[in-house]
Amino acid sequence: MLKKAVLFIFIIFFAFGGIFSYQFAKFNDNKLHLVFCDVGQGDAIFIRTSTGANILIDGGPDDSVLNCLSKHMPFWDKKIQAIILTHPHADHFTGLISVVKRYNVMSYDTENVKNPGFGTKILQDNLAVKNLSAKYLQKGDRLTNQSNFSLLTLWPSADFIENSTGNSLPEAKNLDLNGFSVIELLSYGNFKALLTGDAGVMIEERIAKEAGRVNVLKVPHHGSKTGMSDYFLKEIAPSLAIISVGAKNLYGHPSRDALTLLKNNNIKFLRTDKDGEVEIVSDGKTWQLIN
Repeated sequence: MLKKAVLFIFIIFFAFGGIFSYQFAKFNDNKLHLVFCDVGQGDAIFIRTSTGANILIDGGPDDSVLNCLSKHMPFWDKKIQAIILTHPHADHFTGLISVVKRYNVMSYDTENVKNPGFGTKILQDNLAVKNLSAKYLQKGDRLTNQSNFSLLTLWPSADFIENSTGNSLPEAKNLDLNGFSVIELLSYGNFKALLTGDAGVMIEERIAKEAGRVNVLKVPHHGSKTGMSDYFLKEIAPSLAIISVGAKNLYGHPSRDALTLLKNNNIKFLRTDKDGEVEIVSDGKTWQLIN
């Protein structure tokens, strides 16, 4: 019996060691991983930097984002260095409630816009439990580390917020929150991705020249007809566009206009309702699609 017990313990230890070694090698390959999670009608983008930092932009409409995180983080890693909420609409923030409960979140960044709904109150209450207060992003803010990686905030600008709100904090009931959506330019060496939240075409055209040419575009507002223009796409000239969208959604996303724009500009696109989760990996010099 003792020999069997020792053998059983050895097998368990060996198996656990194998799993640990496999996950360590898989998640510590010194490359950037950019994952567009399949969360239905909503947005959730997970970033794991080459140094193993975890960043989550938006959380989708429910807790399905947890499945995405568990697939792309080692089982022992429960730390998320930064959460960025582009704007307080339910299809972007609801999943963050579960994330904040289950993970050790170091920083919470968002736009300085109020949405006094019940869902945002639950999120705020859970952030308070973890002693997290919001850092409000605006144009020019940059999140960076020593791995040649950065997230540069291109929108909203301080003057846009001031001119739109008359120096008072904007509220959802008075404004289109999509216009304040945080836009981030991800850079890792030669690789660039433009992450647009739900911003509309007027905002996209304002930041297009500053963004410059990118490799990957997160299509604004789930492919709505008001998210892009021919000018915008020609300025940024992405090789690949990702549409985060739910199957048979009530909004008709992605719109025919958006798909036609992408096709006319010879931009390959993937959509999470048909292609599922999309992962892009880069060493800072080249990048590849893992799908």
